[in-house]
Amino acid sequence: MKKVAFYTLGCKLNYSETSTIARQFVERGFAKVDFNDNPDIFIINTCSVTDNADKKCRKLVKEAQKISPNAFIAIMGCYAQLKPQEIAGIPGVDAVLGAAEKFQLLDLLGTFEKPNKQTDLLQSIDNQPVSNESANSCTDIAQAKIFVSEIKEATTFHTSYSYGDRTRTFLKVQDGCDYSCAFCTIPLARGESRSDSIANIMLKAQEIAQSEVKEIVLTGVNTGDFGLQNGNRVERFVDLVKALDTVNGIERIRISSIEPNLLTDDIIEYVAHSQRFVPHFHIPLQSGSNKILKLMRRRYQRELYADRVAKIKALMPHCCIGVDVIVGHPGETEADFLETYQFLNELDISYLHVFTYSERANTHALGLKPVVPMQERNRRSKMLHILSDKKRRYFYEQNLGKTFQVLFENDVENGKMHGFTENYIRVTAKYDPMLINELKTVKLSFINEQMLMEVEEAETIYALH
Repeated sequence: MKKVAFYTLGCKLNYSETSTIARQFVERGFAKVDFNDNPDIFIINTCSVTDNADKKCRKLVKEAQKISPNAFIAIMGCYAQLKPQEIAGIPGVDAVLGAAEKFQLLDLLGTFEKPNKQTDLLQSIDNQPVSNESANSCTDIAQAKIFVSEIKEATTFHTSYSYGDRTRTFLKVQDGCDYSCAFCTIPLARGESRSDSIANIMLKAQEIAQSEVKEIVLTGVNTGDFGLQNGNRVERFVDLVKALDTVNGIERIRISSIEPNLLTDDIIEYVAHSQRFVPHFHIPLQSGSNKILKLMRRRYQRELYADRVAKIKALMPHCCIGVDVIVGHPGETEADFLETYQFLNELDISYLHVFTYSERANTHALGLKPVVPMQERNRRSKMLHILSDKKRRYFYEQNLGKTFQVLFENDVENGKMHGFTENYIRVTAKYDPMLINELKTVKLSFINEQMLMEVEEAETIYALH
């Protein structure tokens, strides 16, 4: 029985796909082990969102070689699709698989035998040395195999969900993206928008409900664009929401991220009265300047975004709203950034995910001017991180004295365990095995100097920044 280890970089979607591929290995008779448990095979699922994808990939390959020098190393995912030749040149890499091939890697790679060194292979059947001409023709024997087709070939939707965390699972409902944002390579890495069917997702949700999992997180590249099959829109995201709300055995369902132009009134209104969908939205903004939104090729203006936030808060005052924002996009002046800062400062939101713009090959933004110096990008990023801390604290203060349910996880650190309220306030408590994967009602009562919100309980339980 060969041992295989997995490492995932990037988003929740990548985690759901890695977990599904790992289950395929186990079904074929492989033993899934930890990264440092001397595996025979390493599978690394990569991301292209951050500008140091190559550095992370190279570091993981080096670590894998230290742990198991003779192990087979395969790289898949978004970075693999975008730059297969670059990855194939990393010493130690044996195979590179693109978006259309990663779910076929067990069939494509066969026995996962690492290629022998050229000097071991340059012998004829009669065990006689081959000619120099023949030797030269074998120089690529030990090079990495590349299984990467053009992205237009990635048209199949592969159902995926993460498994192993008893508390929650990431359920993939959509893949790819038809948007052409100026800064983004995801359409080049994952292909066109496509979705699972509601019927099949319901089967998977019911399958998940038979396990101990109590929370499902819906994930995709452009989750709100759910419903496209073979290029035609046959279903709607709001109908998926309504269907999943009927699944017995799942306590909570959370939407991982949804574009503001796709977050419709009927979705917000349904979630506000749902039995299972929690009051938590993560809505990408990227910029609070209409000028920059246009340069970014986003499909809305700031007025629509403000309207979505107002609609949510009118129906769910306690709702948590997270925001993605990019600083330093080409063309962003100091005035544009301050417009973004002021817009966010005045919005009733709960926290920010701040991204510093980084150049990406084959993107429209590369041709935009002026380019913002990296030092200035970092300064703006720091300002928004500080604003995010202030927003989170204010959100906590707004929830003081209120009662929520915490779903505790098997996440133990320094004798403490953690969990989240339905509206995404993180809590910690003294470790108690009886609390793991349990919903416990708490009252948020006090925020201390460490940004910990204490709650009224027999045990000492805190809400944690």
